[in-house]
Amino acid sequence: MTKKVLVLPGDGIGPEIVAEAIKVLDVLKAKHGLDIELTHGLVGGAAYDAAGHPLPDETMRLAKEADAILLGAVGGYKWESLDISVRPEKGLLGLRSGLKLFANLRPAFLYPQLADASTLKPEIVSGLDILIVRELTGGIYFGQPRGIRTLENGERQGYNTYVYSESEIKRIGHVAFQAAMKRNKKVCSVDKANVLEVTELWREVMTDLAKQYPEVELSHMYVDNAAMQLVRNPKQFDVIVTGNMFGDILSDEASMLTGSIGMLPSASLDANNKGMYEPSHGSAPDIAGKNLANPLATILSAAMMLRYSLGREDLAIKIEQAVSDVLDQGLRTGDIYAQGMQRVTTSEMGEAVMRALK
Repeated sequence: MTKKVLVLPGDGIGPEIVAEAIKVLDVLKAKHGLDIELTHGLVGGAAYDAAGHPLPDETMRLAKEADAILLGAVGGYKWESLDISVRPEKGLLGLRSGLKLFANLRPAFLYPQLADASTLKPEIVSGLDILIVRELTGGIYFGQPRGIRTLENGERQGYNTYVYSESEIKRIGHVAFQAAMKRNKKVCSVDKANVLEVTELWREVMTDLAKQYPEVELSHMYVDNAAMQLVRNPKQFDVIVTGNMFGDILSDEASMLTGSIGMLPSASLDANNKGMYEPSHGSAPDIAGKNLANPLATILSAAMMLRYSLGREDLAIKIEQAVSDVLDQGLRTGDIYAQGMQRVTTSEMGEAVMRALK
């Protein structure tokens, strides 16, 4: 049965890196029996320019009809002066909430060929394989009330609400524990329970939920210590589960352990494994249109799409092996370049992965 994939290139380097991922998918269609139908839509700044809103109704309709979504990146300097209600990032948040994509999976896996590209010593990061499970549709990014108000004394005050319900915590906890069962059976729940009541509840719920997974070792860690431990001894972690804001920060920190955020894919899933797949990095407007960006995170996001939403684990493995083969050949975009390697462009890296697949 043909699966529908919505392609949202977005802004900045998004169109360039998504183009390379589509080339890889085309090879799988031609050579390996991948049965998908691609449609294209607008989101973010590109959507605002064309339709006056970062998430047009047509895009949301296509997203709801699709089996999976492949996204590039949103945002850029061009739209920073817009009212916050119509900035490009609102399109991304709207997709997450509208599609109920509550579970964000961000693997931080170090390809052995890139051990020297990390800013940490190779012996600290070699063999690194962490999965960060981030709650994506709750917490302080979505909590109400929020806004900017003027106090009686005339001073302006910004405010946001950090809130999680027990059901939201249980839902993301199950995802983390089930993932750990397929890995090394360790979950570290990250919170700030010593000062935030919402994460005190988070810790209580995670502790109770762990009783349903007796084979999994659960630990707890304050977020400030977790940030330090990711740099000090990252290989102590297997699965990290945390809330929206903490997960946003820690996953970007973890990305640099692997040499470059340009290597890290991500998946945002609903309860039925329908998902949106995107690189962990941003739109990088400073290099947009220059054929310099690393497309591997987007290509690996396509592999995650095959694994989680399209039921083609076999093809996901083929993409991941092709990326490894290309790195073995010494090909590097600027973000992972080292002396003695061959520096390549965005399109050259994509073509190399295509050749490896063929």
